[in-house]
Amino acid sequence: MTKLSVNINKIATLRNARGGDRPNVVQVAKDCERFGAQGITVHPRPDERHIRFQDVYDLKQIVTTEFNIEGNPTPDFLKLVKAVKPEQATLVPDAPDAITSNAGWDTIRHKDFLTDVILELKELGIRTSIFVDPDEAMVEGAALVKTDRIELYTEAYASHYHQNREAAIAPYARAAQKAQELGLGLNAGHDLDLDNLQYLKNNLVSLEEVSIGHALICDALYFGLENTIQLYLRQLK
Repeated sequence: MTKLSVNINKIATLRNARGGDRPNVVQVAKDCERFGAQGITVHPRPDERHIRFQDVYDLKQIVTTEFNIEGNPTPDFLKLVKAVKPEQATLVPDAPDAITSNAGWDTIRHKDFLTDVILELKELGIRTSIFVDPDEAMVEGAALVKTDRIELYTEAYASHYHQNREAAIAPYARAAQKAQELGLGLNAGHDLDLDNLQYLKNNLVSLEEVSIGHALICDALYFGLENTIQLYLRQLK
C-alpha cells in the first residue's frame, strides 16, 4: 500500500491568519496520525508564512509515524533539518516568494550542489528525496547525486487528468519505471486529490508515498478530517 503523508501547512496558514494558536498544528498532526495518516509533512519557508521553524521542533517531539520536512536547501533550512533529524528530507527548488512549489530540480545542472547536500543529510541518517519533473533524464540525474528517493511533481498530471488521463499519466509512468530500474524510491505530490489519486497510484510502479495537503484540507471542510483521511487511504489501497 502506498503511504499517505498529510501536509499540514494549510492548518498553519489558518492559524496565522487570526493569530493565537487555533487550530493547533501539533494537535492536528496527532489527530491525522490517529485517523490513519502514515506520515506528516511540513514545508517551512523563510518568511514563516505558514509553518514556523518552532512548529518543526514541536512536531518532532510528537510525530510517531514518518516526519517529512520539505524545502529549498538554504543554509537556514539545512540547519533546521540537521537539528530536527526527520525521517525524510525532501529537497525542493522553490523561490522564497513562491506561493507553492512549481518546478522540479534540474538534477544535471545542480549535480554538485545536490550531491554535497544529500551526503550531509545521509550522514545524519536522514532519508533524502528530491523533487523532480517527470523527465527520464532528470531521474537519471537524481540517481547520480545518490538520493534515496525522488518525488514526482504531479501538477501537470493533475491539470490534464480530466482532459486525457492516459496522456497525462504517460510521462509519469515512464519516469517511475526509470526510477525503479535505477533503484530509486518513488514518492509523488502536488495537486493530488480524490479524483486523480487512484489512477496515479494504479499506473506508477512502486509508488511508496504521496504527500497531500491543500486538497485534503479543503475536502476536510466538507467531510471532516477523519473521514477525509480515510477516503484518501481508500484511494491508495
